Amino acid sequence: MKRNVSIVLLALLALAVVLSFKSRTENLKSKLENLTGTYADPMPYPYGEAWGKRKFTFDKGKWTLVFTLSLDPDMKLKVFEFRTFGNYKLQRKSAMLPDTYEAVFYEEKKFVTLKTTDENLIHAFGFCPCNLSLDVEKDISLNGCSAWQSVKQCPGDYDLLSMDKEGKLYFGERPGDNDMCSPQRRPSKLSPAVVKLN
Repeated sequence: MKRNVSIVLLALLALAVVLSFKSRTENLKSKLENLTGTYADPMPYPYGEAWGKRKFTFDKGKWTLVFTLSLDPDMKLKVFEFRTFGNYKLQRKSAMLPDTYEAVFYEEKKFVTLKTTDENLIHAFGFCPCNLSLDVEKDISLNGCSAWQSVKQCPGDYDLLSMDKEGKLYFGERPGDNDMCSPQRRPSKLSPAVVKLN
């Protein structure tokens, strides 16, 4: 009789753990699918031999990204600013990373703004064919520019999305060639967290 009671108690305990995990997972998915507000890097982070700063804005399934690249961590020697926007969709839980979902961030439009007059930098970043002007945002959706493909060639990034208990948001770490245009190019680890500003 005692053995039967122990088995029942163990079964109930196991069920409680499973239900708790399922509830936590569904809660996280709901939070990620319904993000609102603006999230940004608390400080610039190393991006190759330069420094990057991201600002994401979410509203009812829509997202916007503004990414600025600079040669210094104080962001005084800016090279360019990239802006994109569209919808995003969660797919499934990551098989490699806990509390992380595979996601696709669709890009309706892509823009770049040149922030330097240094001809060597402009050439090194492949901006010469893009016909950019200093501090003038240019729509590159149709033809792409430098490492950014056109919207037709690359309509979205196959990314990762996660949130910790403090509400910090994590995306996948971008590859050096900036290509996340297919499921095979999805990152395998997370980048530094962005924090909510409002």
